[in-house]
Amino acid sequence: MRLAYLRCRNFRKVAVDTVIRAFLIYIFLLIILRISGKRIMAQITVFDFVLLLVIAEATQNAMLGEDYSITTAMLAIMSLVGLNIAFSLLKHRWPGFDRLVEGMPLVIVENGKPPKERMDKLRVDEDDILSAARSLQGLERMDQIKYAVVERSGSISIVPPVKLTRVVWKIRFHSR
Repeated sequence: MRLAYLRCRNFRKVAVDTVIRAFLIYIFLLIILRISGKRIMAQITVFDFVLLLVIAEATQNAMLGEDYSITTAMLAIMSLVGLNIAFSLLKHRWPGFDRLVEGMPLVIVENGKPPKERMDKLRVDEDDILSAARSLQGLERMDQIKYAVVERSGSISIVPPVKLTRVVWKIRFHSR
């Protein structure tokens, strides 16, 4: 009887310890990835992928501690999924929390002119913007871009300027 009580008490201690570890690791990684910037998640290089694998291994060791049982792993996974669901509910309920966690889209080119300080802050260069402009809109030069926006996901959206020839054609066509 005493042995069963000790096992149950030990399991409770391990369970609480695992949930607390999972929570702390989740919050820590959320802060670190938020600080590192949006662009790291949008375009993963080989270096970023290796870093992600190393972080995953360190995270696993930190969450599970000394207990590598399936029960502890399942408890850690359930804790992480529960935290993720809780964060999504909080983001849905409070837009301010959503902006804090996910950030806001940021304009990095206005009428063909890229503000240097914004680009430096986001670690984006003109080649990144022109690459997105070519692949998304077929644009070749910076002066062909009305707006370039770094989205919340870290991807770059390109808005081309409105072509006056199309507007004139539509006005002429509809006036007949």
